[in-house]
Amino acid sequence: MANPEGAPAPEEQRLGPVLRRHDQVQPGTTDQRLLDSEGPSEWVHTDPWRVMRIQSEFVEGFGALAELGPAVSVFGSARTPRESTEYDAAVRIGAALVKAGFAVITGGGPGAMEAANKGAAEAGGISVGLGIELPFEQGMNPYVNLGVDFRYFFVRKTCFVKYARGFVVLPGGLGTLDELFEALTLVQTRKVTRFPIVLFGAAYWSGLIDWLRGTLIAQGKASPHDLELFHVSDDVEEAVALVTKEAGI
Repeated sequence: MANPEGAPAPEEQRLGPVLRRHDQVQPGTTDQRLLDSEGPSEWVHTDPWRVMRIQSEFVEGFGALAELGPAVSVFGSARTPRESTEYDAAVRIGAALVKAGFAVITGGGPGAMEAANKGAAEAGGISVGLGIELPFEQGMNPYVNLGVDFRYFFVRKTCFVKYARGFVVLPGGLGTLDELFEALTLVQTRKVTRFPIVLFGAAYWSGLIDWLRGTLIAQGKASPHDLELFHVSDDVEEAVALVTKEAGI
């Protein structure tokens, strides 16, 4: 029975699955707060509301990509110049992946991401962009024909892994390294079914690989077998063959 107006607050209150007692009891009911158009608006910045936004991002992302089919995620620098050999290689990788029967997923931005999307789109394939809200983001590149924008990095990263059967990683910066090590860790710890990871550009990645071997593994922080979690290639056809052979259709 509801308390009449002016009556003391109850000692115990249940709000859905949440139990509140004593000084944690809130006035009114959930419906009342929902329908009341007046009052403070700080609730839109609270953690429970953020959880709903996070949930909605997963729903939108999963819904958009659920019927994508076999795909490969291609990572690389947003700063790769269009006139560079790296940009040209990314275009050819995108096209070759489509010809092999795969959709191409990138971060949707400029540089190497734009190049891979361009190759996929011009080859008549599905060119996916998973964008992220950043203060310096330049927006989705024009070669994306299926795009999803995210607020949260971890939701976006889940979609990169969930809907890809392999990764091709071109020369890139911190964001590219973040995606690379996320994938390597998930494969190493068997949190995901193993899928191929190809590092494109041996000269660019050689310093990192030397450090992994000479420092990380030498000091016992990783296993020598961890170097088998990825391939390295300088050849577009070989890189695509490596990622598609293990990924399969």
